[in-house]
Amino acid sequence: MKLLVAAMASELQAFPEDLPGFDRLVTGEGKMQATYALTRALSAGDYDEVVVVGTAGGIDPELAAEVHEIGSALQHDVFDLDGVPGQHVSLPARVSTGRDGVLIATGDSFVGDAGITAVIRPSGAGLVDMETYAYIWVAQQFGVPIRAFRAISDRAEDGALLDFREAIARCSAQLREVVRREYGV
Repeated sequence: MKLLVAAMASELQAFPEDLPGFDRLVTGEGKMQATYALTRALSAGDYDEVVVVGTAGGIDPELAAEVHEIGSALQHDVFDLDGVPGQHVSLPARVSTGRDGVLIATGDSFVGDAGITAVIRPSGAGLVDMETYAYIWVAQQFGVPIRAFRAISDRAEDGALLDFREAIARCSAQLREVVRREYGV
């Protein structure tokens, strides 16, 4: 059995309630909620793969507004004891799905400001979100393979929240097509 994971129920609106071979988990937004919910689910169930779907802000202008598979994640809102951004005191700087894909920068705030995007962009991240780092880290702790797919909902700059709200249905439909193509369901 696979576990289909999204932060918000609206990200799953294009998916049927009962997807053969998948259980469904909506974690809530942000790293803490993502960590807690996925840890509980993996502790209680026996899953052979975690499949994350959701939205992300596109901070690399070269990335098309479509679904991108995530290869690795970093936290853009942490600092180590020396003040180095993206370096956590006790967690790895980057976590990987083990697959080729885009680097995503995860943080606990919705990024909708050109100034913040400009600070994150030098990390090499192409996308920004609020949960992917946590999902990958938790799956690794349980030894469960993970794939993550993020649909670009906005450009993570001024006006992003309005763009995000308008794009959620489009993104869910794009994500549904990727899951259909990749998993045959």
